[in-house]
Amino acid sequence: MKRTTGTDRTITRNWRKATQAVRAGTWRSEQGETSEALFLTSGFAYDTAETAAARFRGEQQGMTYSRLQNPTVAMLEERIAMLDGAEACRVQASGMAAMTAALLCQLSVGDHVVAGRAAFGSCRWLVDQLLPRFGITATTIDARDNAAWEAAIQPNTKVFFFETPANPTMDVVDLAFVCGLAKSRGIVSVVDNAFATPALQRPIEWGADVVAYSATKLMDGQGRVLAGAVSGSADFINNVLLPFQRNTGPNLSPFNAWVVLKGLETLDLRVKKQSENALQVGRFLEGRVPRINFPGLPSHPQHELAMKQMDACGPIFSFEVEGREQAHALLDALELIDISNNIGDSRSLMCHNASTTHYSVSAEARAEMGVSEGMLRLNVGLEDPLDLIDDLDRALKAAGL
Repeated sequence: MKRTTGTDRTITRNWRKATQAVRAGTWRSEQGETSEALFLTSGFAYDTAETAAARFRGEQQGMTYSRLQNPTVAMLEERIAMLDGAEACRVQASGMAAMTAALLCQLSVGDHVVAGRAAFGSCRWLVDQLLPRFGITATTIDARDNAAWEAAIQPNTKVFFFETPANPTMDVVDLAFVCGLAKSRGIVSVVDNAFATPALQRPIEWGADVVAYSATKLMDGQGRVLAGAVSGSADFINNVLLPFQRNTGPNLSPFNAWVVLKGLETLDLRVKKQSENALQVGRFLEGRVPRINFPGLPSHPQHELAMKQMDACGPIFSFEVEGREQAHALLDALELIDISNNIGDSRSLMCHNASTTHYSVSAEARAEMGVSEGMLRLNVGLEDPLDLIDDLDRALKAAGL
């Protein structure tokens, strides 16, 4: 196989993001296929024994084993790296595999992490439960507060870990400040960019060292497969992440990689249209519910920062009603929007976070994060926004709002 853009990636890097999402990282076999080929193979054959030995020594390019590299997977890695503006990328079996690998590959007993307190439930579990088992301490802070980042630094702080916008509170982190602070102190910044993807926000442009994704979400975009990705410098990806990944095995299957490649082709179109729909739905909800957490609205306290860092508002936001009973009543009254804990789908989805995505987090931690019993998270899809508004209007009335 050969890369259709040649070995010089400067041509591809000069393409705009929408073009990169369709064309970057494309390899073609001697058959000249236009769609990326799907290589369903665990291993590879060699012409000679010395060829095999040379590849394992790293002296000759070529595939050795699909836990280490696979042509379909490699195409996805090149494409995501291009979109992120990163030197390299490795993909993983799921978003949480990506978050876990991005942290554990660089942390050891005695290290310290500063993490944003508002995060996906499993990410908080990593910080609160997993890291301490290996002698790694963590301090969780209000990631919106720039001063809190500096105050939390300890002599053994190795990583800043946060997501922006945060799941599901939609807290926005000042990327330039936090990533700049990390660099000035020799700390690695790891940013979960799943809610935005590089189509809306590119943390590396703001100084981030490492960007991690659940590619299950917007990158796939149609709720089909699990996938994760980590982007960064070639040194970090190849010398820090890769040894961890190749020996622990959280690898993405070629089929799932192929599906995400297809999803990336329409990413730019989808996220921009879904962002437009979300803004229309958010404006409707703003006057109907006690509280809405949506950086795309001017009423959000971090609206200006979000619009500075992001190209559009994104399709996901949360709002709050009066407690779990009313939240469940609203969900049960929906006719069009599905009750589902997934996000990034082209279909509109809604869930009650305290009883689903953040169920594994203690009630105390949920309160600290701002995940109330009345919070609902909405993923706005590609349906006509007026139909979504009609559905929400009916459900709100049924729930007494």
